[in-house]
Amino acid sequence: MQTVESSFLQKVGYDAATQTLAVQMVNSSDIYTYLNVPQSVYDGLMAAESKGAYYVRNIKGQFETDKVE
Repeated sequence: MQTVESSFLQKVGYDAATQTLAVQMVNSSDIYTYLNVPQSVYDGLMAAESKGAYYVRNIKGQFETDKVE
């Protein structure tokens, strides 16, 4: 996972082979994984000026999610 510049997201990781996106929110140790996320969605997140807004619009609630504690 890599640290990103965002007031909402702290770290983001992506495994293209399994299409799994992992995100960690600012001020949280919890990591959420999102399954079957296309590469284009990850690319859009990383290119977004506001990663938090992109996450809320395009990822949260759109993919099956697991919380890793």
